[in-house]
Amino acid sequence: MGVRFILIVLVFSAAYMGLGFHFYNLQIENGQQYLAKAENLRAGADLVEPERGSIFFTDKNGNSMPAAIKKEYQNITAVPKKITDPETTSEILAPILGMKKSDLLVKLDRPESSYAMLMKKVPEAIAKEIKSLNLEGIQVEKEETRFYPYGTLAAHVLGFVREGVGQYGVESFYDEDLVGSANDSISGKWIGAENGEDIKLTIEPNIESQAEKTLQNLVATYKAEGGLVIVGDPKTGEILAMAGTDNFDPNNYGSASMGSYLNKSVQEVYEPGSIFKIVTMAAGIDSGKITPQTTYYDNGSVKIDGHTIENWDHKAHGTMTMAGVLEKSLNTGSIFAVEQMGKKTFWNYIEKFGFNEKTGIDLPGERLSDTKNLKNGRDINYATASFGSGVAVSPIRLWTSIASIANKGVMMKPHVVKADPVMIGRSVSEETAKK
Repeated sequence: MGVRFILIVLVFSAAYMGLGFHFYNLQIENGQQYLAKAENLRAGADLVEPERGSIFFTDKNGNSMPAAIKKEYQNITAVPKKITDPETTSEILAPILGMKKSDLLVKLDRPESSYAMLMKKVPEAIAKEIKSLNLEGIQVEKEETRFYPYGTLAAHVLGFVREGVGQYGVESFYDEDLVGSANDSISGKWIGAENGEDIKLTIEPNIESQAEKTLQNLVATYKAEGGLVIVGDPKTGEILAMAGTDNFDPNNYGSASMGSYLNKSVQEVYEPGSIFKIVTMAAGIDSGKITPQTTYYDNGSVKIDGHTIENWDHKAHGTMTMAGVLEKSLNTGSIFAVEQMGKKTFWNYIEKFGFNEKTGIDLPGERLSDTKNLKNGRDINYATASFGSGVAVSPIRLWTSIASIANKGVMMKPHVVKADPVMIGRSVSEETAKK
């Protein structure tokens, strides 16, 4: 036992001696060599930082127009500990920068400080003038930042970039593609970073601009709390405009509230109201239970489960066709259509139109529709759902579903970045869509 123990001690002692010699070799004998190598690698990393990809709008002729790009700004900074005469330097700089001499002096008269920001994003002329002065300790630094040439236009679609990370909109959804790949090293050699991909949007800036102006005027005219507009191509799913109120400037996103960043076309749900009658009538026709010429007698109201439901105009219209129901937007006619097809069939068409699924649009935070009121099977809930009350849908889901009527019953996946069209379902037959 004693001999074995001594052998174990000798083996471990030899191992530790070898390890100690290795550390000595690394840190003492070759320490400077390895330090220099590490600094070279670090310096190399700074030289190959990836550039974030740009985002472009697409006009009606297919031309690309910059929506989010890199812009270089110039900042005036100082190294106070290098300034031997802060008083004189402040006196020279104050009129050029449009600052008070006393304010500059507070920043410059700090002999222990190695950095001070004097002014950000100065005009080129001012930067050149300060460079020409060659003032000791005063520098003109370049800063690259995200710039949105169109300001608030389509801000909810674009989002913004904060500290190099995409926030909201396309900037967030496609962040990994836009940011590119960072540096990496293999066997002590730097593998250069790859710049981020450029992205081409389906948003047409002229249509977007007109949509935003029209929306702004309507909200003002009717003193509305808010509103939105979606313009798209039913055949391809391309979204040409997505306008909303409570807009913000991505160049100055910090001045807006967080609620302003939400894209309500995608990230909120609401009761659609009478536009849902299109779904009701399409379901009735496609199921073979009604035709556009089917008639009923409108008394102006219907009683269901102890509740009285009236038309929006509180009037009775007598004998009406289903086409007339849509023309005059009659609640009683929509209820009649659901009664003819039955609740189960109506529910099946709600699912066929995709209202229990997300569209899969390439924007973050898409909300799922809320149709849970119909699961209890109550007649009153189906009656109100027939004209879009008691259910809630996201605007983009509603657009996608209704757009299928204009596309021969075929639903296309909505998208804001150029891509091949993708079919995501069929709501009704081509014949029904035509009717």
